[in-house]
Amino acid sequence: MKKSLMALSTLLMLGGTVSAQKVTFEEYTLNNGLHVILHQDNSAPVVITSVMYHVGAKDENPERTGFAHFFEHLLFEGTQNIGRGEWFKIVTGNGGTNNANTSDDRTYYYEIFPSNNLELGLWMESERLLHPVINQIGVDTQNEVVKEEKRLRVDNQPYGNLIAEVKRNMFTNHPYRWATIGSMDHLDAATLKEFQDFNKKFYIPNNAVLVVAGQFEPAQAKEWIQKYFGVIQKGTPITRTKAEETPITQTLKAKYEDPNIQIPMAVASYRTPSMKTRDARVLDMISTILSEGKSSRLYKKIVDEKKMALQVGAFNFSQEDYGLYILYGLPMGGFTPESLITEIDEEIVRLQTELISEKEFQKLQNIFESQYVDSNASVEGIAGNLATYYLLYGDVNLINSEIDIYRSITREEIRDIAKKYLNPNQRLLLDYAPKSDKAQN
Repeated sequence: MKKSLMALSTLLMLGGTVSAQKVTFEEYTLNNGLHVILHQDNSAPVVITSVMYHVGAKDENPERTGFAHFFEHLLFEGTQNIGRGEWFKIVTGNGGTNNANTSDDRTYYYEIFPSNNLELGLWMESERLLHPVINQIGVDTQNEVVKEEKRLRVDNQPYGNLIAEVKRNMFTNHPYRWATIGSMDHLDAATLKEFQDFNKKFYIPNNAVLVVAGQFEPAQAKEWIQKYFGVIQKGTPITRTKAEETPITQTLKAKYEDPNIQIPMAVASYRTPSMKTRDARVLDMISTILSEGKSSRLYKKIVDEKKMALQVGAFNFSQEDYGLYILYGLPMGGFTPESLITEIDEEIVRLQTELISEKEFQKLQNIFESQYVDSNASVEGIAGNLATYYLLYGDVNLINSEIDIYRSITREEIRDIAKKYLNPNQRLLLDYAPKSDKAQN
């Protein structure tokens, strides 16, 4: 259900109500604390082995940011039984694919194999947990890889620092205040022991969930899971304390100059509650009303009718502890970011004072029904959802029941939540501008 900035411009809107089959699963916990979720699907001869660890950028030392993302790369370097550089060769040589990704809240690894390679997938993920090789050669190699990724995806990407700048200006105490990719200076300064200590603290069975999804025999899978993961020792339990932020009560203003752009971006951002709350889900719906598709309110008014912007949008950047509700637009010649904010504010006020029509409400419900089906349309998607709902939400069955929460949201709630969170005195206005000639000299 959660949408990224790019997804907002690419999701397709379907006209009718759709339905999906219930996702069946079995879950249990090993003696070492590793939670296991099994989802059997015999529709295709593939199987996914995935492990999600409850460690993300928010778990880092403020002087060593970027560790969680770094480990996303580092733990493919090899293990005591998988030679350096051999991980990908083993996967592809057995007809599989693999990947990993990191957020501020968690890190996720997975392999997709032909179903006859389930044991191999389980062994490889257990090796990553039990026998990782963390040495200076691997650290130095991945340091260069991460630097290149940052250059490509952030430093040289138009608007690549948007989220990082919003976070930096909206969080004072919480570790969401730094970028997920972190600081290259921090990674350069870190010692090998610091990387090894990070691994020992967070990459433990009682801080993870293993998901097996696809075509397999449950009894055999359980036997292999016990064989490869049951022998791993439980780690020291992790104690977490949420860093609280003081409510924003007056407009924050900040400026960032991006050398990769020529068109300034209008940006308004509001701090919102955890993605686990009902309010966050209402905000998901509000962003859909405002900016999903060419018939959405912001696009139709600002882009289509008034031709003030090349692009305009709203998205709810939901996370485990807090969220950010971000509105943005790229003005066309003759218009300014300020003029776009004025037009956007008019639509926010309209949401705060008028109920959306029954027709628009039905369209909204249809969109969320379609997104629900799409999110569980593949075994890969189901595996990721099962892991996420367990690790970050604490309720695996939300894979089936979260849509009921969206279905129960009323037009009155949409109005009230807009009034509760989307007010001028509760936001950041970020002047995201091209780099000036003066700044370049």
